[in-house]
Amino acid sequence: MEDDGVMPKALPTSRFAPSTTAVHADDDLNNVEDVAPPLHVSTTFRYAKNPDDLVPAAAADTSNTEAHVYSRLTAPNATRLETLLSSLVNAPCLTYSSGLAALHAAYVLLNPKRVSIGGGYHGSHGVLGIHQRLCGTSLLPLDCPASDLHPGDIVHLETPLNPTGEAYNLVEYAEKAHSRGAVLLVDATFGPPGLQDPFKWGADIVMHSGTKYIGGHSDMLCGILATNRSGWLARLKEDREFLGSVMGSMEGWLGVRSVRTLDLRVKRQSENASKLIKWLDDCKKIDSGDEEAELVKAVVQRIQHASLQHDDMHWLKKQMPNGFGPVFVIWLQEAWMARRLPSLLSLFHHATSLGGVEGLIEWRAMSDAAVDPRLVRVSVGVEDWEDLKADFIRAFQGLAKERDTSPAS
Repeated sequence: MEDDGVMPKALPTSRFAPSTTAVHADDDLNNVEDVAPPLHVSTTFRYAKNPDDLVPAAAADTSNTEAHVYSRLTAPNATRLETLLSSLVNAPCLTYSSGLAALHAAYVLLNPKRVSIGGGYHGSHGVLGIHQRLCGTSLLPLDCPASDLHPGDIVHLETPLNPTGEAYNLVEYAEKAHSRGAVLLVDATFGPPGLQDPFKWGADIVMHSGTKYIGGHSDMLCGILATNRSGWLARLKEDREFLGSVMGSMEGWLGVRSVRTLDLRVKRQSENASKLIKWLDDCKKIDSGDEEAELVKAVVQRIQHASLQHDDMHWLKKQMPNGFGPVFVIWLQEAWMARRLPSLLSLFHHATSLGGVEGLIEWRAMSDAAVDPRLVRVSVGVEDWEDLKADFIRAFQGLAKERDTSPAS
């Protein structure tokens, strides 16, 4: 990682495995006897009592993690979280009040004339809409020819993609962007540390909605930007002071708690998702005679997820060697089935968002006006996958019964 002079020294990422790094990368910040880091709620911090120790702002060392002044600049809990994350994402990083706040900060920093972007999270398109209105930013398709890009433009790549969980080849888009002097911005929310390292494949700046897998317990908002590009992090930190999009101390404290188990959680969730998807996909391929398969085929039209991109495995297994992500999409045979399915499940909460330890399912039409009404997004939790499978079977049986007993049938 490049030292930008604005981050505390993080544990060398090559020294330990990610699960160890997540527990010990912030050891240098242990300045109290508490094993569990304390929560600091103060918004302002005393200057040195001795006048001779006072350092004016113009001469201040921005990498001094003990020199907190005002929490809109830095605070102990957020600084500790940034130290941990910098080791895990393999680049210096900053935290923000939400994922969209982080994305907005990236666009303020880079101020592109053109952005090449595909589908994905509708909130990201909302942020870009603001920049179109304020700055006249033009949008290009994600698959535009390289000749349409110019120096300073952005290729905005979300992988895996929201809501489908499908993946894109980072190397391909990095080469395309860099051949024209453009920047590759990667939204890696669906591929958190432990599953994917976009910097290894050419990303210039990486964004995470830390609300999802970094937080992992559906109880905090957080955004993250990371970059190895010289000077960018210092400018981002200056901008954040005036954008006012710093995360709160409570969220910083919750984030530290969550990151400790990040590696354990995302691998279990991804493994669970892959098993559920394989079961569903296998059922769709069975010709006849299997009662469970017939039930699935009667209800499920198709499934989307990176693990089903069989023709892409030559690059995908390298890009995501530890699993293909815990989010996938089920297309139901009819829209009313998608609307009813979440209410028939017992182990999945019907709610938006994703990444928590608990299973979530969303009839996506509830939060995305542009989505097909037959689609449900599934965020798999850490529960036993066989229990989750049994829950789906019961729910599918309920849908089949409703279909067979409705007057229209």
